[in-house]
Amino acid sequence: MSFKTIQTYFNFTKDQRTGIFFLFLIIVVLQTTYFFLDLSVASKEYPEKQKWLALQSEMDSLKVDFKNKKPIIYLFNPNFITDYKAYKLGMSLQEIDRLLAFRKENRFVNSPKEFQSVTKISDSLLNEMAPYFKFPDWVNNKKKDTKFKEYTVYQNEASAKKEKIILIDINQATKEDLVKIYGIGEAISVRILRQKETLGGFVSMEQMKEIWGLSPEVIENLNTHFKVTTLARFKKIEINNASLKELSQFHYFRYALAKQIVTYRSMYGNIRNIEDLTKIKGFPVDKANIIGLYLDFN
Repeated sequence: MSFKTIQTYFNFTKDQRTGIFFLFLIIVVLQTTYFFLDLSVASKEYPEKQKWLALQSEMDSLKVDFKNKKPIIYLFNPNFITDYKAYKLGMSLQEIDRLLAFRKENRFVNSPKEFQSVTKISDSLLNEMAPYFKFPDWVNNKKKDTKFKEYTVYQNEASAKKEKIILIDINQATKEDLVKIYGIGEAISVRILRQKETLGGFVSMEQMKEIWGLSPEVIENLNTHFKVTTLARFKKIEINNASLKELSQFHYFRYALAKQIVTYRSMYGNIRNIEDLTKIKGFPVDKANIIGLYLDFN
């Protein structure tokens, strides 16, 4: 290809040269604009989005805290411990089976030492579990067969005079015994006796907190003079056979809870222990140890 041939490619008419000039000028203007101006699209800020992001961050933080948090172990009666809870506390399947076999004979352990004797758990595991054991008052006082017991207290350190306080079984207390306590009149004494009749007998002095009109100070006075030394003889409620009406008439159950219990039985079969009852919505878990003593799970 000769130079003249190449030169023909650059021969433009006047209109073509004008077009090329304006095209070049447009390119220069666009390049200058792109260089000096920030044409990036500004991201829009949405307040709701920021709020949700902050909430998500808080939730992530709570999840981390929850994973690192040690589970809280509440006081419990070891006679009613479930397989799952026993396993979580470190008991082996053989140890759990020994306790279940013992309970099937309708027998109870009444102390940490007896619990270890039945289950054969190690001393180290017993030391970890024992602080969470909670036995009823009547168990703690089961060796006290007499109605009365004398305690020596000092009313005043200066005088150092001994006064004997007669400790009476609350289930054998009379109206006259109750009104002797400061803060208890005839009305409250009658209320206490009616509650005893309704329940068939008290199983713990904790039940005094359920009686309307008793202040903490009066309850403390009651605990000084009365205890549950022997378990009252009453007919236990057969939780797996009782009708809806019978369950709803129990002091600690109401119709709605009784209906839930009947529904639970129909869906899952017999209720084995108090732990099964605590799974039912509306069950007063804080009173489980007391309620369990009024029930028969056979």
